[in-house]
Amino acid sequence: MRVRRSIFGEGAVRFAWLGRAVPAMVMGLILSAAAIPLAAQDKKDSDANKSDNDSVGFIASKNASPKDIGLPLYPGSRRHKDDSDDSSSVQLGAWGGSYGFKLLVLKMESDDAPEKVAAFYGKALSKYGKVLNCSGAGTSEKQKSSSGLDCDSDQPEKGETVLKSGTKDMQHIASIKANGSGSVYDLVFIEAKGSEKDK
Repeated sequence: MRVRRSIFGEGAVRFAWLGRAVPAMVMGLILSAAAIPLAAQDKKDSDANKSDNDSVGFIASKNASPKDIGLPLYPGSRRHKDDSDDSSSVQLGAWGGSYGFKLLVLKMESDDAPEKVAAFYGKALSKYGKVLNCSGAGTSEKQKSSSGLDCDSDQPEKGETVLKSGTKDMQHIASIKANGSGSVYDLVFIEAKGSEKDK
């Protein structure tokens, strides 16, 4: 899955990069705050309660829950760490005014086969709309939902099943692959506020 390769590096999801990314995110947020009109920053407290469009903030945490991601855990699964110093989850977000993003990842493992886990998440993802299967060669070009979600940017690893549902601006993703006789799976939530279509 390309999200994993571009953000987490080649191979398994690792969160060691989080320590290096936080200073860059902080600098980006400081620059974003400077871009917000001063008038928006000077509003009185009563006006601030009326609208959330004037706030600026960020979050970088090693805590993400199934509730935050919007998907249940596969029964009997447990958190997965590739190394003892890795985290099994991450939550990143930044916002300023009406723009922002949120990324949550939870890495789990199960003793059950990838096919069983994939079937479970195919059903769980259906509550967000059409479930796209972005696995295998050629499927990315054909898969698209009526809400604009597609598989164009997904490049799953060999043997990996990538299922997604939602919209371009609010995606729920389950990525499942074999791990010995069981499975390792990632649950991902991506939200992008203030996209091009909102302008």
